[in-house]
Amino acid sequence: MLQLIIVTVLLFVLFFGLGFILNMLMKTTWFPIYGYIALVIGLVVYWGWGTGSLASNLSEYSIVDYVPAVGGLIGAVLSGSTIKYLRTNGYKMF
Repeated sequence: MLQLIIVTVLLFVLFFGLGFILNMLMKTTWFPIYGYIALVIGLVVYWGWGTGSLASNLSEYSIVDYVPAVGGLIGAVLSGSTIKYLRTNGYKMF
């Protein structure tokens, strides 16, 4: 259980930081979310390539596999929201 909490927090911080940096460099607010979704879809397809149907592969994952993925998605969403908040409050460098 402790490992699940740690990996979820680590993925949250990782994707928040990456999304924040990408938002500052590219000046696109929601790009990290699209990139995260493309990454997850690519990984699911890659790991399930040739082992059966997509539905059977998704049914093999448990809640322990989904919780860290949701933590990373929340980090990507919050990075976009943070940048949007900073831009609306007058921080022009973002």
